[in-house]
Amino acid sequence: MGALIGLAGGTFLYTAAEALPIGLLLPMAVDLAVSPSQVGMLVTVYGAVVMVASVPLTALMRKVPRRRLLSALLAGFVVSNAITVFASTLTMLMAARIATAVTHALFWAVVVPTAAELFRPGLHGRVVAVVFAGGNVALVLGVPAGTWLGQRAGWRASFLAVAGLGVIVFAMVAWLLPSTGPLQGHASRGRTPDSCRFWLLVAVAVLSTAGAIAAYTYIALFITEVSGLPASSIGTVLLARGVASVLGILAAGPIVDRSPWSALVATVALQCMALLGLYAFGHQPAIAIVLIAIAGLGFAAFTAALGGLVLQVAPGRSDLAAATLSAAVNVGITGGAFLGGLTLGSHGAHSTMLLGAVLAAVALTLTLGERLVPPPRRKHGTATPEPVSRRYSRPTRPSSEPFSS
Repeated sequence: MGALIGLAGGTFLYTAAEALPIGLLLPMAVDLAVSPSQVGMLVTVYGAVVMVASVPLTALMRKVPRRRLLSALLAGFVVSNAITVFASTLTMLMAARIATAVTHALFWAVVVPTAAELFRPGLHGRVVAVVFAGGNVALVLGVPAGTWLGQRAGWRASFLAVAGLGVIVFAMVAWLLPSTGPLQGHASRGRTPDSCRFWLLVAVAVLSTAGAIAAYTYIALFITEVSGLPASSIGTVLLARGVASVLGILAAGPIVDRSPWSALVATVALQCMALLGLYAFGHQPAIAIVLIAIAGLGFAAFTAALGGLVLQVAPGRSDLAAATLSAAVNVGITGGAFLGGLTLGSHGAHSTMLLGAVLAAVALTLTLGERLVPPPRRKHGTATPEPVSRRYSRPTRPSSEPFSS
Protein backbone atom coordinates (compact mmCIF):
# COMPACT_ATOMS: atom_id res chain seq x y z
CA MET A 1 0.00 0.00 0.00
CA GLY A 2 2.90 2.36 0.71
CA ALA A 3 4.17 1.98 -2.86
CA LEU A 4 0.69 2.76 -4.22
CA ILE A 5 0.53 5.92 -2.11
CA GLY A 6 3.94 6.89 -3.46
CA LEU A 7 2.74 6.46 -7.06
CA ALA A 8 -0.38 8.51 -6.30
CA GLY A 9 1.96 11.12 -4.82
CA GLY A 10 3.74 11.19 -8.18
CA THR A 11 0.51 11.96 -10.06
CA PHE A 12 -0.17 14.70 -7.49
CA LEU A 13 3.25 16.26 -8.13
CA TYR A 14 3.08 16.19 -11.91
CA THR A 15 -0.45 17.60 -12.02
CA ALA A 16 0.46 20.39 -9.60
CA ALA A 17 3.67 21.25 -11.46
CA GLU A 18 1.89 21.36 -14.82
CA ALA A 19 -0.89 23.67 -13.62
CA LEU A 20 1.03 25.98 -11.23
CA PRO A 21 1.93 28.62 -13.88
CA ILE A 22 -1.79 29.19 -14.46
CA GLY A 23 -2.33 30.48 -10.95
CA LEU A 24 1.03 32.28 -10.85
CA LEU A 25 0.78 33.84 -14.31
CA LEU A 26 1.02 37.49 -13.25
CA PRO A 27 3.74 37.16 -10.57
CA MET A 28 5.92 35.16 -12.96
CA ALA A 29 5.40 37.66 -15.79
CA VAL A 30 6.34 40.60 -13.58
CA ASP A 31 9.41 38.91 -12.11
CA LEU A 32 10.74 37.75 -15.50
CA ALA A 33 9.75 41.01 -17.26
CA VAL A 34 7.73 39.22 -19.93
CA SER A 35 4.07 39.28 -21.00
CA PRO A 36 1.48 36.99 -19.38
CA SER A 37 0.95 35.31 -22.77
CA GLN A 38 4.62 34.33 -22.83
CA VAL A 39 4.28 32.75 -19.40
CA GLY A 40 1.16 30.99 -20.66
CA MET A 41 3.32 29.34 -23.30
CA LEU A 42 4.97 27.41 -20.46
CA VAL A 43 1.72 25.48 -20.08
CA THR A 44 1.14 25.09 -23.82
CA VAL A 45 4.64 23.81 -24.55
CA TYR A 46 4.51 21.50 -21.53
CA GLY A 47 1.35 19.83 -22.84
CA ALA A 48 2.75 19.58 -26.36
CA VAL A 49 5.89 17.81 -25.11
CA VAL A 50 3.82 15.29 -23.13
CA MET A 51 1.62 14.67 -26.16
CA VAL A 52 4.54 14.05 -28.53
CA ALA A 53 7.00 12.28 -26.23
CA SER A 54 4.81 9.72 -24.43
CA VAL A 55 4.87 6.86 -26.94
CA PRO A 56 8.46 7.10 -28.26
CA LEU A 57 9.94 7.46 -24.77
CA THR A 58 7.94 4.49 -23.50
CA ALA A 59 9.17 2.37 -26.40
CA LEU A 60 12.76 3.52 -25.80
CA MET A 61 12.66 2.64 -22.09
CA ARG A 62 10.75 -0.62 -22.51
CA LYS A 63 13.48 -2.79 -20.95
CA VAL A 64 14.21 -0.67 -17.87
CA PRO A 65 12.93 -2.16 -14.57
CA ARG A 66 10.04 -0.10 -13.25
CA ARG A 67 11.43 0.83 -9.83
CA ARG A 68 14.64 2.08 -11.41
CA LEU A 69 12.76 3.95 -14.13
CA LEU A 70 10.20 5.64 -11.88
CA SER A 71 12.87 6.55 -9.34
CA ALA A 72 14.96 8.16 -12.09
CA LEU A 73 11.94 10.06 -13.41
CA LEU A 74 11.08 11.43 -9.97
CA ALA A 75 14.72 12.39 -9.42
CA GLY A 76 14.60 14.24 -12.74
CA PHE A 77 11.39 15.93 -11.60
CA VAL A 78 13.10 17.20 -8.46
CA VAL A 79 16.14 18.49 -10.36
CA SER A 80 14.13 20.22 -13.10
CA ASN A 81 11.88 21.94 -10.58
CA ALA A 82 14.92 23.02 -8.57
CA ILE A 83 16.30 24.59 -11.77
CA THR A 84 12.94 26.32 -12.20
CA VAL A 85 13.39 27.95 -8.79
CA PHE A 86 16.68 29.55 -9.86
CA ALA A 87 15.75 30.36 -13.48
CA SER A 88 16.54 33.99 -14.25
CA THR A 89 15.22 34.12 -17.83
CA LEU A 90 12.17 32.81 -19.65
CA THR A 91 14.43 30.67 -21.87
CA MET A 92 15.99 28.95 -18.88
CA LEU A 93 12.58 28.47 -17.32
CA MET A 94 11.21 27.01 -20.55
CA ALA A 95 14.11 24.54 -20.71
CA ALA A 96 13.44 23.41 -17.14
CA ARG A 97 9.74 23.03 -17.89
CA ILE A 98 10.47 20.94 -20.99
CA ALA A 99 12.69 18.68 -18.88
CA THR A 100 9.85 18.24 -16.37
CA ALA A 101 7.42 17.52 -19.20
CA VAL A 102 9.69 14.79 -20.60
CA THR A 103 9.67 12.97 -17.25
CA HIS A 104 5.92 13.60 -17.01
CA ALA A 105 5.30 11.93 -20.38
CA LEU A 106 7.06 8.72 -19.36
CA PHE A 107 5.80 8.68 -15.76
CA TRP A 108 2.13 8.75 -16.76
CA ALA A 109 2.72 6.03 -19.35
CA VAL A 110 4.13 3.49 -16.89
CA VAL A 111 2.46 4.44 -13.59
CA VAL A 112 -0.86 2.66 -14.31
CA PRO A 113 0.53 -0.78 -15.25
CA THR A 114 3.12 -0.48 -12.47
CA ALA A 115 0.45 0.24 -9.85
CA ALA A 116 -1.84 -2.48 -11.20
CA GLU A 117 0.99 -4.99 -10.90
CA LEU A 118 1.00 -4.50 -7.11
CA PHE A 119 -2.44 -6.10 -6.68
CA ARG A 120 -4.51 -8.91 -8.14
CA PRO A 121 -6.30 -8.30 -11.48
CA GLY A 122 -9.76 -7.98 -9.94
CA LEU A 123 -8.72 -4.76 -8.20
CA HIS A 124 -7.36 -2.86 -11.20
CA GLY A 125 -10.18 -0.31 -11.20
CA ARG A 126 -9.69 0.62 -7.56
CA VAL A 127 -5.93 0.79 -7.96
CA VAL A 128 -6.18 3.08 -10.98
CA ALA A 129 -8.69 5.25 -9.12
CA VAL A 130 -6.28 5.75 -6.21
CA VAL A 131 -3.41 6.64 -8.56
CA PHE A 132 -5.52 9.12 -10.54
CA ALA A 133 -7.00 10.57 -7.35
CA GLY A 134 -3.55 12.03 -6.68
CA GLY A 135 -3.95 14.26 -9.73
CA ASN A 136 -7.42 15.35 -8.69
CA VAL A 137 -6.26 16.20 -5.17
CA ALA A 138 -3.53 18.32 -6.76
CA LEU A 139 -6.17 20.35 -8.61
CA VAL A 140 -8.34 20.70 -5.50
CA LEU A 141 -5.64 21.42 -2.92
CA GLY A 142 -2.17 21.46 -4.46
CA VAL A 143 -2.60 24.16 -7.11
CA PRO A 144 -4.63 26.51 -4.86
CA ALA A 145 -2.10 26.05 -2.06
CA GLY A 146 0.78 26.66 -4.46
CA THR A 147 -0.93 29.76 -5.82
CA TRP A 148 -1.54 31.06 -2.29
CA LEU A 149 2.11 30.46 -1.35
CA GLY A 150 3.38 32.07 -4.55
CA GLN A 151 1.30 35.18 -4.06
CA ARG A 152 2.75 35.69 -0.59
CA ALA A 153 6.30 34.35 -0.76
CA GLY A 154 7.01 34.64 -4.48
CA TRP A 155 6.35 32.18 -7.29
CA ARG A 156 9.71 30.51 -6.80
CA ALA A 157 8.67 29.38 -3.31
CA SER A 158 5.83 27.37 -4.85
CA PHE A 159 8.16 25.44 -7.15
CA LEU A 160 10.61 24.96 -4.29
CA ALA A 161 7.81 23.39 -2.25
CA VAL A 162 6.94 21.09 -5.17
CA ALA A 163 10.57 20.03 -5.48
CA GLY A 164 10.69 19.35 -1.72
CA LEU A 165 7.61 17.15 -1.90
CA GLY A 166 9.23 15.44 -4.88
CA VAL A 167 12.14 14.34 -2.66
CA ILE A 168 9.68 12.64 -0.28
CA VAL A 169 7.79 10.87 -3.08
CA PHE A 170 11.07 9.81 -4.71
CA ALA A 171 12.19 8.22 -1.43
CA MET A 172 8.88 6.34 -1.06
CA VAL A 173 8.97 4.93 -4.59
CA ALA A 174 12.68 4.07 -4.51
CA TRP A 175 12.31 2.33 -1.14
CA LEU A 176 8.89 0.65 -1.31
CA LEU A 177 8.23 -0.23 -4.96
CA PRO A 178 9.12 -3.87 -5.74
CA SER A 179 11.82 -4.44 -8.33
CA THR A 180 10.21 -6.13 -11.33
CA GLY A 181 11.00 -6.29 -15.01
CA PRO A 182 8.83 -4.25 -17.41
CA LEU A 183 7.45 -7.31 -19.20
CA GLN A 184 6.77 -9.43 -16.10
CA GLY A 185 3.46 -9.95 -14.37
CA HIS A 186 -0.25 -9.87 -15.16
CA ALA A 187 -0.44 -6.12 -15.88
CA SER A 188 2.31 -6.02 -18.49
CA ARG A 189 -0.12 -6.82 -21.32
CA GLY A 190 -3.83 -6.46 -21.93
CA ARG A 191 -5.94 -9.18 -20.32
CA THR A 192 -8.26 -9.38 -23.35
CA PRO A 193 -6.29 -7.78 -26.22
CA ASP A 194 -8.47 -6.08 -28.82
CA SER A 195 -6.98 -3.52 -31.20
CA CYS A 196 -10.38 -2.36 -32.54
CA ARG A 197 -11.71 -1.59 -29.08
CA PHE A 198 -8.45 -0.02 -28.04
CA TRP A 199 -8.51 2.50 -30.89
CA LEU A 200 -12.17 3.13 -30.21
CA LEU A 201 -11.14 3.91 -26.63
CA VAL A 202 -8.49 6.34 -27.92
CA ALA A 203 -11.10 8.18 -30.02
CA VAL A 204 -13.48 8.37 -27.06
CA ALA A 205 -10.65 9.72 -24.89
CA VAL A 206 -9.91 12.52 -27.37
CA LEU A 207 -13.54 13.55 -27.82
CA SER A 208 -14.71 13.31 -24.23
CA THR A 209 -11.63 15.12 -22.93
CA ALA A 210 -12.01 17.83 -25.56
CA GLY A 211 -15.63 18.32 -24.52
CA ALA A 212 -14.75 18.59 -20.84
CA ILE A 213 -11.88 21.02 -21.42
CA ALA A 214 -13.80 23.18 -23.93
CA ALA A 215 -16.32 23.85 -21.17
CA TYR A 216 -13.97 23.93 -18.17
CA THR A 217 -11.33 26.28 -19.60
CA TYR A 218 -13.77 29.18 -19.61
CA ILE A 219 -15.86 28.16 -16.60
CA ALA A 220 -14.97 31.34 -14.70
CA LEU A 221 -16.56 33.48 -17.43
CA PHE A 222 -19.61 31.21 -17.48
CA ILE A 223 -20.04 31.54 -13.71
CA THR A 224 -19.99 35.34 -13.80
CA GLU A 225 -21.55 36.13 -17.18
CA VAL A 226 -24.19 33.39 -17.52
CA SER A 227 -24.94 32.27 -13.97
CA GLY A 228 -24.67 35.81 -12.65
CA LEU A 229 -22.56 34.87 -9.62
CA PRO A 230 -19.98 37.32 -8.25
CA ALA A 231 -16.32 36.84 -9.17
CA SER A 232 -15.57 36.15 -5.51
CA SER A 233 -17.59 32.93 -5.75
CA ILE A 234 -15.46 31.36 -8.50
CA GLY A 235 -13.01 29.77 -6.06
CA THR A 236 -15.83 28.23 -4.02
CA VAL A 237 -17.57 26.81 -7.11
CA LEU A 238 -14.31 25.33 -8.40
CA LEU A 239 -13.61 23.86 -4.96
CA ALA A 240 -17.02 22.15 -5.02
CA ARG A 241 -16.19 20.79 -8.47
CA GLY A 242 -12.80 19.56 -7.26
CA VAL A 243 -14.21 17.79 -4.21
CA ALA A 244 -16.83 16.13 -6.42
CA SER A 245 -14.04 15.02 -8.78
CA VAL A 246 -12.10 13.29 -6.00
CA LEU A 247 -15.24 11.57 -4.72
CA GLY A 248 -16.20 10.57 -8.25
CA ILE A 249 -12.91 8.94 -9.12
CA LEU A 250 -12.78 6.98 -5.85
CA ALA A 251 -16.39 5.86 -6.19
CA ALA A 252 -15.75 4.76 -9.78
CA GLY A 253 -13.02 2.29 -8.82
CA PRO A 254 -15.25 -0.62 -7.68
CA ILE A 255 -17.63 -0.04 -10.61
CA VAL A 256 -14.74 -0.19 -13.08
CA ASP A 257 -13.64 -3.49 -11.53
CA ARG A 258 -17.09 -4.99 -12.11
CA SER A 259 -17.84 -3.59 -15.57
CA PRO A 260 -15.34 -1.11 -17.02
CA TRP A 261 -17.05 -0.58 -20.37
CA SER A 262 -20.40 0.09 -18.70
CA ALA A 263 -18.61 2.51 -16.39
CA LEU A 264 -17.22 4.32 -19.42
CA VAL A 265 -20.69 4.65 -20.96
CA ALA A 266 -22.14 5.96 -17.69
CA THR A 267 -19.41 8.54 -17.08
CA VAL A 268 -19.47 9.93 -20.63
CA ALA A 269 -23.28 10.11 -20.49
CA LEU A 270 -23.12 11.89 -17.12
CA GLN A 271 -20.68 14.44 -18.49
CA CYS A 272 -22.82 14.99 -21.59
CA MET A 273 -26.01 15.51 -19.58
CA ALA A 274 -24.31 17.87 -17.11
CA LEU A 275 -22.91 20.09 -19.88
CA LEU A 276 -26.20 20.09 -21.76
CA GLY A 277 -27.94 21.01 -18.52
CA LEU A 278 -25.54 23.90 -18.01
CA TYR A 279 -26.34 25.16 -21.49
CA ALA A 280 -30.08 24.96 -20.82
CA PHE A 281 -30.26 25.96 -17.13
CA GLY A 282 -26.90 27.57 -16.38
CA HIS A 283 -28.53 30.96 -15.84
CA GLN A 284 -29.95 29.63 -12.55
CA PRO A 285 -27.07 29.88 -10.01
CA ALA A 286 -28.01 26.98 -7.72
CA ILE A 287 -28.56 24.58 -10.62
CA ALA A 288 -25.34 25.76 -12.28
CA ILE A 289 -23.24 25.00 -9.18
CA VAL A 290 -24.70 21.49 -8.89
CA LEU A 291 -24.20 20.73 -12.58
CA ILE A 292 -20.62 22.06 -12.57
CA ALA A 293 -19.87 19.67 -9.69
CA ILE A 294 -21.56 16.77 -11.53
CA ALA A 295 -19.57 17.51 -14.69
CA GLY A 296 -16.36 17.37 -12.65
CA LEU A 297 -17.42 14.12 -10.98
CA GLY A 298 -18.27 12.56 -14.33
CA PHE A 299 -15.01 13.50 -16.02
CA ALA A 300 -12.88 12.32 -13.08
CA ALA A 301 -14.71 8.98 -13.02
CA PHE A 302 -14.22 8.80 -16.79
CA THR A 303 -10.43 8.86 -16.35
CA ALA A 304 -10.66 5.91 -13.95
CA ALA A 305 -12.69 3.98 -16.53
CA LEU A 306 -10.06 4.76 -19.17
CA GLY A 307 -7.32 3.43 -16.93
CA GLY A 308 -9.21 0.22 -16.21
CA LEU A 309 -10.06 -0.39 -19.84
CA VAL A 310 -6.55 0.16 -21.17
CA LEU A 311 -5.38 -2.67 -18.92
CA GLN A 312 -8.07 -4.86 -20.45
CA VAL A 313 -7.93 -4.17 -24.19
CA ALA A 314 -4.30 -3.13 -24.75
CA PRO A 315 -3.41 -4.91 -27.99
CA GLY A 316 0.17 -5.42 -26.87
CA ARG A 317 2.21 -4.02 -24.00
CA SER A 318 0.07 -2.10 -21.53
CA ASP A 319 2.65 0.66 -21.01
CA LEU A 320 2.68 1.52 -24.72
CA ALA A 321 -1.11 1.45 -24.74
CA ALA A 322 -1.21 3.73 -21.69
CA ALA A 323 1.28 6.07 -23.38
CA THR A 324 -0.94 6.24 -26.46
CA LEU A 325 -3.97 6.96 -24.31
CA SER A 326 -2.06 9.66 -22.40
CA ALA A 327 -1.14 11.30 -25.70
CA ALA A 328 -4.79 11.10 -26.78
CA VAL A 329 -5.95 12.82 -23.60
CA ASN A 330 -3.44 15.61 -24.20
CA VAL A 331 -4.71 15.96 -27.77
CA GLY A 332 -8.16 16.36 -26.27
CA ILE A 333 -6.93 18.96 -23.78
CA THR A 334 -5.20 21.02 -26.47
CA GLY A 335 -8.01 20.68 -29.00
CA GLY A 336 -10.73 21.34 -26.45
CA ALA A 337 -9.11 24.55 -25.22
CA PHE A 338 -8.61 25.72 -28.82
CA LEU A 339 -12.18 24.97 -29.92
CA GLY A 340 -13.54 26.48 -26.73
CA GLY A 341 -11.60 29.66 -27.41
CA LEU A 342 -13.02 29.91 -30.92
CA THR A 343 -16.55 29.37 -29.63
CA LEU A 344 -16.05 31.89 -26.83
CA GLY A 345 -14.94 34.57 -29.28
CA SER A 346 -17.85 34.06 -31.66
CA HIS A 347 -20.78 33.01 -29.45
CA GLY A 348 -19.81 33.71 -25.82
CA ALA A 349 -19.24 31.62 -22.70
CA HIS A 350 -22.74 30.15 -22.82
CA SER A 351 -22.01 28.26 -26.04
CA THR A 352 -18.86 26.60 -24.71
CA MET A 353 -21.15 24.32 -22.72
CA LEU A 354 -23.07 23.34 -25.83
CA LEU A 355 -19.79 22.62 -27.63
CA GLY A 356 -18.67 20.43 -24.75
CA ALA A 357 -21.99 18.59 -24.73
CA VAL A 358 -21.84 17.95 -28.49
CA LEU A 359 -18.31 16.53 -28.28
CA ALA A 360 -19.34 14.36 -25.32
CA ALA A 361 -22.42 13.18 -27.26
CA VAL A 362 -20.22 12.05 -30.15
CA ALA A 363 -17.97 10.24 -27.67
CA LEU A 364 -21.03 8.61 -26.11
CA THR A 365 -22.23 7.44 -29.52
CA LEU A 366 -18.87 5.80 -30.19
CA THR A 367 -18.88 4.22 -26.75
CA LEU A 368 -22.32 2.72 -27.28
CA GLY A 369 -21.14 1.45 -30.67
CA GLU A 370 -18.63 -0.82 -28.92
CA ARG A 371 -21.25 -3.58 -28.88
CA LEU A 372 -21.26 -3.55 -32.67
CA VAL A 373 -17.51 -4.18 -32.87
CA PRO A 374 -16.87 -7.86 -33.64
CA PRO A 375 -14.72 -9.85 -31.23
CA PRO A 376 -11.05 -10.17 -32.18
CA ARG A 377 -10.19 -12.96 -34.58
CA ARG A 378 -9.27 -16.13 -32.84
CA LYS A 379 -5.89 -17.66 -33.42
CA HIS A 380 -5.62 -21.22 -34.71
CA GLY A 381 -6.30 -23.66 -31.93
CA THR A 382 -7.86 -21.19 -29.50
CA ALA A 383 -11.44 -20.72 -28.40
CA THR A 384 -13.47 -17.83 -29.75
CA PRO A 385 -13.47 -15.10 -27.11
CA GLU A 386 -16.70 -13.71 -25.70
CA PRO A 387 -17.81 -10.21 -26.66
CA VAL A 388 -15.89 -7.71 -24.59
CA SER A 389 -19.05 -6.15 -23.13
CA ARG A 390 -20.14 -9.51 -21.77
CA ARG A 391 -16.74 -10.32 -20.32
CA TYR A 392 -16.62 -6.93 -18.61
CA SER A 393 -20.03 -7.41 -17.03
CA ARG A 394 -18.92 -10.37 -14.97
CA PRO A 395 -18.44 -9.50 -11.30
CA THR A 396 -15.06 -10.22 -9.83
CA ARG A 397 -14.62 -12.26 -6.70
CA PRO A 398 -14.94 -9.92 -3.72
CA SER A 399 -11.95 -9.42 -1.49
CA SER A 400 -11.99 -9.15 2.27
CA GLU A 401 -9.68 -6.13 2.11
CA PRO A 402 -9.85 -3.11 -0.23
CA PHE A 403 -6.46 -3.77 -1.80
CA SER A 404 -5.41 -7.29 -0.94
CA SER A 405 -2.60 -8.61 -3.10
